[in-house]
Amino acid sequence: MDFELSEEMADLQATCRRLAQDKVRPRAREIDETGEYPQDLFEIFRDTGLVGLCIPEAYGGSGAGTLGLTLAIEEVAKYSNTAALMLLLTRLPTGPVMIAGSEEQKQRYLPGIAQGSHRCAFGLSEPQAGSDVMGIRTRAAPDGEGGWVLNGTKCWMSGVLQADWYTIFAKTSDEAGDRSHDSVSAFIVERSWPGVEPGSVDRKMGVRGVDTGELVLTDVRVPAQNVIGEVGGFRLAMLGLNSMRPLVAARGIGLAEGALMYATEYVQQREAFGRTIGDFQGIQWEIARMATEIEAARLLTYRSAWLADQGKFTKEWVPHLSMAKYYATEMAVRASDLAVQLMGAAGYMQDHPTELYYRDAKQLTIVEGTTQVQLGLIARGVLDRDLWWD
Repeated sequence: MDFELSEEMADLQATCRRLAQDKVRPRAREIDETGEYPQDLFEIFRDTGLVGLCIPEAYGGSGAGTLGLTLAIEEVAKYSNTAALMLLLTRLPTGPVMIAGSEEQKQRYLPGIAQGSHRCAFGLSEPQAGSDVMGIRTRAAPDGEGGWVLNGTKCWMSGVLQADWYTIFAKTSDEAGDRSHDSVSAFIVERSWPGVEPGSVDRKMGVRGVDTGELVLTDVRVPAQNVIGEVGGFRLAMLGLNSMRPLVAARGIGLAEGALMYATEYVQQREAFGRTIGDFQGIQWEIARMATEIEAARLLTYRSAWLADQGKFTKEWVPHLSMAKYYATEMAVRASDLAVQLMGAAGYMQDHPTELYYRDAKQLTIVEGTTQVQLGLIARGVLDRDLWWD
């Protein structure tokens, strides 16, 4: 058992840390206030190879895998969860392609992501189908020529306006209300195709700068070669989401680290009752508790990233992956809350980033499987003896 990062991973972590401090931190507040997509940061990520971390070398990436991307996201999320989301979006839509895509699909769609010439987004949720994935109503009907025709509306898609192509899940059964697992399939849909149109854009509490919104599909013709895996491959959606847990968790631990570091520096400077706030034992204990939670979340997250890189994201490994996502994201909410509280009224003001951390943190407990969904998956793992200690 070795808890040390390899030399390559340690160098990647150090590089991302400097980049986050020098380039991301100065832009975080402006991105939040304007809500404009930070193209300058995307170009920096592209030029430094960060958008290709999770893509195998055979398709133009660096092959750093989930752990490499986890380290990068953690460092960037210390200052901007919007920028961290940009990195996460190099993996969420490409995951199903890497897991089950054909060699032709990988050769066609992955190099553009690795090189930063293209972007992509992930379409699963719908207005009536969030956690209830089988409730989706987007329909893929055979076109009689071997291909498919898609109709429906996806929602809450991060990066919907920036994407050049989308991974879309749709019902391929004859019955729209069919809830069997073989009724859902995955497709690669290109932005330039007729009938593909972004819809309304969401007004978000936080994580502004990467547009989230609808994608409207109207009689979109998709060739047979753009089906990812097999028709009826609902399991692919779950495998893709399972393997993403470490990356969402990394956004949580990065945010928590950034919030606690900022608040700690503040309490060491803020004087009250003849000494600094940081001199009070009550404050020190709160910092100690949160530092411990951060380290616990880091261990869960790094282990889950290692598991994902070993291909261990099938059912028996789900409890471990879900634990990382659940614990790290809920911990981020607690850390951002503590940071605001430690700073008092100052922490509530836009003069400091703590209120930004506070708003951004809550999103993490909802996206890609809510806290409640993760708890259900962990519990099922114990009940099914996938997670057992005897």
